[in-house]
Amino acid sequence: MSSEEQRHKYEFKRKLEELRSKQGQGTELISLYIPHEKRISDVVAYLRDEHGSAANIKSKSTRDNVQSALESIMAKLRYFKEPPENGMVIFTGAVSLGGNKQDMESIVVEPPQPITSYSYRCGSNFELEKLEDMLVDKKTFGLLVVDRREATIGTLKGNHITPLRHLTSTVPGKQKKGGQSSHRFQQLRLIAINEFNKRIGDAANDIFLAIDRNDFQGILVGGPTPSKEEFVKGEYLHHELQPKILGLYDIAYTDESGLTELMDAAGDTLSNLDVVKEKKLLEKFMKELVAERGLASYGEDSVRANLQMGAVEVLLLSEDLRKSRLTVKCQSGNCNYTTTKSIKYRVGETPTVGERCPKCQSSLAITENIDVVEELSLTAEQMNTEVEFISTDFEEGEQLFNAFGGIAAILRYHTGS
Repeated sequence: MSSEEQRHKYEFKRKLEELRSKQGQGTELISLYIPHEKRISDVVAYLRDEHGSAANIKSKSTRDNVQSALESIMAKLRYFKEPPENGMVIFTGAVSLGGNKQDMESIVVEPPQPITSYSYRCGSNFELEKLEDMLVDKKTFGLLVVDRREATIGTLKGNHITPLRHLTSTVPGKQKKGGQSSHRFQQLRLIAINEFNKRIGDAANDIFLAIDRNDFQGILVGGPTPSKEEFVKGEYLHHELQPKILGLYDIAYTDESGLTELMDAAGDTLSNLDVVKEKKLLEKFMKELVAERGLASYGEDSVRANLQMGAVEVLLLSEDLRKSRLTVKCQSGNCNYTTTKSIKYRVGETPTVGERCPKCQSSLAITENIDVVEELSLTAEQMNTEVEFISTDFEEGEQLFNAFGGIAAILRYHTGS
C-alpha cells in the first residue's frame, strides 16, 4: 500500500469515527447509500415519496427534522449528474449537541470501494457497517503449529492473528514403559501420533474450509522437525487444502505464541503483507534507537524538527494517533501574543482553550486547527520522505503508540535532535 493510499485510509477511518460519535434524538439521522449504477432521478423520486410519508410522523420535532434532512439531501443531489465511480453515501440529520440543542449536518462520503446496493435508513445513529467493512483486510492465511505434544490452529487476517483451536496429545514419550518390548512400544507410539495428526487435520479442515475461498490465501505450517513434515506428508488435511500449503517453518513453540513466531518465520512468504512490512520497519527503528549515534528519532517535537531539516527517511505514524495542532492567538487588539500547541482529542469533540493570555490576561482563541498526522504527512511529502502508517494490532505497533507517542522516524543522517 502506497503512502498516499495509507493516508487516505487513515482519513477515511477518522471520518467514520467522527460519524460514529454523532447521535440523534429519535430516528432522525438518515443514511443513504447510492451505487454508481443508480440514477439520480430515481433517488430523488424515492426521497420525495419518503418526504410525503414523513408527514405522518406524530412527533412534530421528529417530523420537521426528517423532512428537513430529506430536503437537504435532494438539494445536494442537484449538483450530481450521476454518482461517483464507487458510488456515494450521504449522512444527514439533526445531530444532538447536548442540552436539547441540535444542529442539522450533512456529510457526503465517497467510499474507497464500490457501493454494491442502494439503501435508505433512518435511525438514532448513522448506518456505518458497510463502510467499516471496507477497512477490513479480508486476505486470510491459515496458521498451524504442531509437534507431538500439542497443536494450535489460527488465522492471520490483515494485521491480526486469531488463535482458534488448541489440541493436546496422548502420545507417549520416547522411553518405553517397563514390560513392553521396544517394537510393540514403538508401534503404539506411531498409532498415537497418527491419531493425533488426524485430530489436528479434522480441526484444521473445519476452520479453513469455512473461510471464503476468494479471501483464503494459503496455509503456513510450523513446528519442530520431524513433526511438521510428518503431518504434511501424511496428507491429513482435506484434499482441497493440501495444495494450499505455502511452506513449512522451523519454530520452537506450538502454543498460541507459536502462531506469532510462525508469522515472523514466514516473513519472506508474507513479504507483501502490510503487517510484515510494518514489523520490519519497527525492527529497524528499534535497532537504530539503541545504536550509538543511531538514526532514529521519536516524539512529536523531535520528529517535526528532523522533518523540517529534511533528515527523515521514513516517518512512522500510528493509525490510532488522534492529535490536533492548534494555533492560538490573544483576542486583545493591543496584544500580539500567538502560540502553537498540540493536544490529544476525541473524535467528535471541539477543542477549547481554557487559559488566559500570559501577556495581558485577555481571552485566547483558536485560529487554526489541523490534524497532526495531516500536518506531518504534508511536511514529509514536501521533503520527499516516505510515510508509513502503523497498526496497533500487533505488539510492536502497540509499543509505537504507547511508548513513543505514536510518532517516530528513521533518519537519513544523524542530527542530534
